[in-house]
Amino acid sequence: MSAVASSLGPTTYWYLTRASGAVALVLLTMSVCLGILGPLRFSAPRWPRFAVDSLHRDVSLAGVALIVVHVVTTVLDGFAPINLVDGLIPFLSPYRPLWLGLGTLSFDLILALVVTSLVRRRLGYAAWRAIHWLAYVSWPVAVLHGLGTGTDVKQWWMLLLTVICIAGVVAAVLARINVVDRRHGAIRTGAFVLSVIAPVGLGIFAAVGPLAHGWARRAGTPASLLPPSTSAVSVSTASHSASTGSDPTAHSFSAVLAGRVVQRPASSGAIVQLDMTVRGSVRGRLRVRLGGQPLDSGGLSLTGSQVDLSVAGAPQVFAGRVVNLEGDHFLARVSDSAGTELELDTGLTIDQARGTVSGTLSSTPIGAGG
Repeated sequence: MSAVASSLGPTTYWYLTRASGAVALVLLTMSVCLGILGPLRFSAPRWPRFAVDSLHRDVSLAGVALIVVHVVTTVLDGFAPINLVDGLIPFLSPYRPLWLGLGTLSFDLILALVVTSLVRRRLGYAAWRAIHWLAYVSWPVAVLHGLGTGTDVKQWWMLLLTVICIAGVVAAVLARINVVDRRHGAIRTGAFVLSVIAPVGLGIFAAVGPLAHGWARRAGTPASLLPPSTSAVSVSTASHSASTGSDPTAHSFSAVLAGRVVQRPASSGAIVQLDMTVRGSVRGRLRVRLGGQPLDSGGLSLTGSQVDLSVAGAPQVFAGRVVNLEGDHFLARVSDSAGTELELDTGLTIDQARGTVSGTLSSTPIGAGG
């Protein structure tokens, strides 16, 4: 697993997939809000009605473009077993089929809207208007997709972004309800109740689903992408955490690593995934993801990396990247959301035939004497 250098962090496709998904959610939310508020016919001397319509169209097209980028980069990233067909036909992928399928379904609904808009004059206004309602269906489906499959769903910024998007749509619905003819009381009441129940339901789902422990397995992530002995590691780390009264990462420590290695081809070269348990003076889990070009010598010329370390007794997960890789030895720097930074010195022995990995780990708090 020799490498030339490591300084780029996770692969470009990985960054683009996450960023395009988040931005697409924002643009889709803006498009839905503008569509809901459109019939209110708000206007101003510096913001005439045609400008609002143009903004709605441009935001919608930008959202579609970002969704296309999101689908393509997800396929090109190669980490999860997702192909282009999975991006067009829902519920076929072996990777989280329901939740990924919802994203595909939302994309298909939006594609149908774009295509029918291009032939609007031939289709007729009434038919186009009926299909146009698919845009409002695609939004909650996209939100569920993001919650169910998003790798950043537990990050505070992604949670805040999702909450803001939901709040924006609810506010737009309430504003629209306020101007509905009061003779349509049943419609007003139903829409109001739905605008209250839906966000509460999404919140409950997020709490017991994506934000709860073990969601990756329950969501349908293939076993090859899950860390080994998840339940055993959880039990051992919980018991160790109870027996320690302080954060073990505050001081230098050494531990033994054992786990498995999976290497799979990708459009950008190859991806190597290491999932290892940490045992010794501390207990936990170390996950390393390396991307790069395979070398003739059997190694990897590194172009990107991602390192995650969870330790029993530590309040947060540490995340970072490999800063130096030579043969089966690498140095990594990881930090938690509080800014605590560790340097990880790791030596590995990899058995490619059996798909196993073992080794040692030494951790040193950066800026501390240990």
